[in-house]
Amino acid sequence: MATDPAPNPHATAEEVEAAYKDTKLAQVLYHDWEAGTYDEKWSISYDDRCITYATDRFRAAAGDVGPYEHALELGCGTGFFLLNLMQGEVIKKGSVTDLSPGMVEVALRNAEHLGLDVDGRVADAERIPYDDNTFDLVVGHAVLHHIPDVEAAMREVLRVLKPGGKFVFAGDPTNIGNFYARKLGQATWWLTTNITKALPVLGDWRRPQEELDESSRAAALEAVVDLHTFDPDQLEATARRAGAVGVRAVTDELSAALFGWPVRTFEAAVPREKLGFGWAMFAYRTWQNLTWVDQNVFAKVLPREVFYNVSITGKKTS
Repeated sequence: MATDPAPNPHATAEEVEAAYKDTKLAQVLYHDWEAGTYDEKWSISYDDRCITYATDRFRAAAGDVGPYEHALELGCGTGFFLLNLMQGEVIKKGSVTDLSPGMVEVALRNAEHLGLDVDGRVADAERIPYDDNTFDLVVGHAVLHHIPDVEAAMREVLRVLKPGGKFVFAGDPTNIGNFYARKLGQATWWLTTNITKALPVLGDWRRPQEELDESSRAAALEAVVDLHTFDPDQLEATARRAGAVGVRAVTDELSAALFGWPVRTFEAAVPREKLGFGWAMFAYRTWQNLTWVDQNVFAKVLPREVFYNVSITGKKTS
């Protein structure tokens, strides 16, 4: 077996310049740079809060919570989805892959700290390095929008699934959801950074300029790695063309996203120590309550296309 490449968290200017012409290099550089702070940035944890979130999202898409004997997470990031599903007893044994060596390294380290049975490989989603008919389940969270050829990746997913095996991909942006999330995030970043710069009394609420510059460079590269947004109908059609059966897409988060994106952007623009536990609980509880409203009110009266997240499930033929 070939040795996986080492993480590269500090790309050179020349490498970054090349990444604007090579989307897969951009994926590696951006996510290697993000790997060490990704859990903190997105408030990812491996406790009851995120176990509940992951299992709820899985159940909403898949219609069940297993258990599944052996699952692969595609584009694993730091392992958020797979590891929390394992802790929620949806999955017994796990494998992870990601194009970013840094992300695979962090995911495996997180699994080790949690005492979970997980192996991993650095791999392209369009060429998964596992044999045919290996897994009972393939999962992914916020990964499909990073893959250049989604249909090719889904064909690979079906190849490595056992007959009758299932895939569940959650947390990718819809066309409409991505539009309002981006606009809200941009407006919040501009307001926060400019107000804290203009008012001396708020000077200690402004991140150091070098951190803001680094965040701006990361945001610029993020525009290269975010390749797709999705219409739920078209995503279902893509899965069917790849050969999946029993395909179904569901969406979630509208008011929760309208609240959540400005909050996340604000948190990225100010020193974390200024916010504290009280802010964190306010943000989380508000998001929870708005998620309930989305699921129990808006989902019953609004078309699925207006929600922020789309999840999709399907099966390999038996």
